[in-house]
Amino acid sequence: MTSKTRSRYSSNWDTIALEVKSKSDWKCTRCGIQCLRPTDKRDGLNRRERSIKTLVVHHWNYLPEDNRIENLAALCTGCHLLFHTRRRGNISPGQLSLW
Repeated sequence: MTSKTRSRYSSNWDTIALEVKSKSDWKCTRCGIQCLRPTDKRDGLNRRERSIKTLVVHHWNYLPEDNRIENLAALCTGCHLLFHTRRRGNISPGQLSLW
């Protein structure tokens, strides 16, 4: 994430994102995959496997400033990538890489 993109997020974004992920029980709300919790051991998982099982928070309206709960969804990186690729040009370099 670039510093320009990061500056669009609220100063308490990490807390907001953690709450959204916790409410989803660390599962993707689109495909249902169980993602890694911060306390889960990552031993034995390669970088790609860790990336696939990483849960992120998506803004439905693509505006990082809008943190209304109805605008946020916990998604695995694959599903997050799907939503962002549908909106051409909406991916920052390295933002959603699975490898």
